[in-house]
Amino acid sequence: MAISSMTGFARASGSLGKDSWSWEIKSVNSRSLDLRCRLQGGLDKLESSIRKTVANRFHRGAVTLHLNITRPKSNLEIKINEGLLKSVLTVADDLAQRSKATPPTVESLLSIRGVLDTIEIETPEEDQKAFEVLLLGTLEEALDDLEYSRGAEGRRLIAIIEKQINTIGTLTSEASSLMLNQPAVLKSRLQQQISELVNEHNKLPEDRLLQEVALLAIKADVREELDRLTTHVEAARELLNQGGVIGRRLEFLAQEFNREANTLCSKSQDVSLTKIGIELKTVIDQFREQAQNIE
Repeated sequence: MAISSMTGFARASGSLGKDSWSWEIKSVNSRSLDLRCRLQGGLDKLESSIRKTVANRFHRGAVTLHLNITRPKSNLEIKINEGLLKSVLTVADDLAQRSKATPPTVESLLSIRGVLDTIEIETPEEDQKAFEVLLLGTLEEALDDLEYSRGAEGRRLIAIIEKQINTIGTLTSEASSLMLNQPAVLKSRLQQQISELVNEHNKLPEDRLLQEVALLAIKADVREELDRLTTHVEAARELLNQGGVIGRRLEFLAQEFNREANTLCSKSQDVSLTKIGIELKTVIDQFREQAQNIE
């Protein structure tokens, strides 16, 4: 199955007669599917259907969907609010009789808020249904483009993630090789430290020295951490081969990678091994950032 990013953008437009519209869809990272619809033209009733359509295609991502509709002004009709106008004229006549004021002009009457109403001419039901069918068809086109956009970004990210996983595997192998030399390194270091503390005639017996080296080696043993790192590398590669919606599992593996790398650094008694641990943490952090973009 294909692997997709949660980031993408798409646009699609259509028209029917003198009416035209356009869909714009933007998708960014999110822990779940978060859809926001911004519809125009009194089409809120379509939101439920739109949500189901989007949910059938995508599993994660903050998706913002905007519909912009352009209709000619001929669809609008201006009407006079007769009741309000009558009330205004009654008040104006009364004031004119009391104060002998000049009667209001037509322009001043029409400028009063509410006297003029702009009403959209109602579209016949059959025409409205045809309009909505075409509208949703254009939405499908936009979602096709968004799916392609997220898929293309996903392929780019997977190429990066594969390199990062390979790097983690290589560093783990190098750390495993260094582990073979740990007892000898610990023994040499312990001998040097002891020689600085005691004179040549008070040397530590060899068997006691070996006991101390064994204790240090046990404390510094990171074979379990390296084995788990190797297992996690294999699991990550299996996920990439499996494909589909794997973003959350990749993020979980990033946490596991980081836990083992931290333990490796804390146990390390060798500068070279510590250096590898730090490099591991750097690559793992980069891996985590990319995994957060995967659906």
